[in-house]
Amino acid sequence: QVNLVESGGGLVQAGGSLRLSCAASGGTLSSYHMGWIRQAPGKEREFVAAISWSGSSTIYADSVKGRFTISRDNAKNTVYLQMDSLKPEDTAVYYCAASNRIWSGLTRGLEYPYWGQGTQVTVSS
Repeated sequence: QVNLVESGGGLVQAGGSLRLSCAASGGTLSSYHMGWIRQAPGKEREFVAAISWSGSSTIYADSVKGRFTISRDNAKNTVYLQMDSLKPEDTAVYYCAASNRIWSGLTRGLEYPYWGQGTQVTVSS
């Protein structure tokens, strides 16, 4: 079972940038497709982005397309989410998640058996 730990969250002004990291232990990250899912206060979890195990395929939610970039470094057992042009509506807890299912975009939270604890991102207006 892979263990995931997110870092890099914080408080940033609108228009700013943050880079989230997700470090894996207890398993080889290259065995999993990876995703970022967020949850804002009082709202359901929302898919943000996903990347296939090799990094050759990515998919993004329409709300972040063109602003966020997901990437991975399997040698470092780490996945990243570069977030640019942040908006107040991006405020949420961001979770890193891992899936060993067949790659089909993996845009639903239930497709990810393994989750990190989350990191808070707050964007002020």
